[in-house]
Amino acid sequence: MLETSNRIIVELLDQQFDRLIERLRVLTVSTPSNLLYKQHAAPSIGENILKSAGVIEQTFGGITANLWDDPFEWTLPETLSTDARVVEYLADVNSLKNRAFVSFSDDGMLLKLISIPSGKPCSLLELLLTTMLRASDYRGRAEATLKLLSGEDATRFII
Repeated sequence: MLETSNRIIVELLDQQFDRLIERLRVLTVSTPSNLLYKQHAAPSIGENILKSAGVIEQTFGGITANLWDDPFEWTLPETLSTDARVVEYLADVNSLKNRAFVSFSDDGMLLKLISIPSGKPCSLLELLLTTMLRASDYRGRAEATLKLLSGEDATRFII
C-alpha cells in the first residue's frame, strides 16, 4: 500500500525552486565572463540572474525571519563580480529556501495568510507562486540576453 504524504504540494514547490536555482547556476557558469555583465539595451545577463535570485531571497528571508529587505544592496555586480561569487550567492539563496521549506509541516500550511510588506495579507501559496513567476521571468530575460549577445538564433531577428 502506498503511503500518502501530507506534503505533496510543498515538496513539488521545493523541487521547482531547486530547479530554478540550478538553472540560474548553470546559466551563470555557462555564460562567458566577458558577457556576464556586458551592458546592452536591457539589464545584463548577470543583473537578471541576481534579480531572479534576489526575488527568491527576499521572499524566503521574509518567511523565515520576517526580513523583507530588498537584497539589491548586497547583490550589486561590483560585489558579485565573478561567476564564482554569483554561484556562492545562489548557494546561500538555496540554503535560505531550504530552511523555509523544512518549516512547512504540511500542504495545509500553504493556505495560511501571512503579512507581506505591501500590507495586504496573502496565502503562503500565492506568495510562493508569485515569487516563482517573478524569478522565472528574470531568468528568462537573462537567457534571452545571452542568446542575443552570443549570436545564437540571430537569424530569427533578420527581416
